[in-house]
Amino acid sequence: MNISVELTFTPLQDNYEPPITAFIKKLRASGLTVLENPLSTQVYGEYDAVMNMLTKEIKESFSGIDIGLFQMKIVKTDRSDYVPDF
Repeated sequence: MNISVELTFTPLQDNYEPPITAFIKKLRASGLTVLENPLSTQVYGEYDAVMNMLTKEIKESFSGIDIGLFQMKIVKTDRSDYVPDF
């Protein structure tokens, strides 16, 4: 089953950009479809592949900061080809 995941990573610290950049670079290197915008990052692929990668990378990201949060939305379909029609 394919899924689409939207993530927002918010390290609660002054120097917040390096952990976000490192996380996105790991996502890009995963081989999954990754799209970014200024507010969030989307990951698309097979459920087990996406969730296994996210479990590992979120844990690693949390270990590199004192306080932070991830917001995540999961949709049961691959929406990577979505094009607005309005």
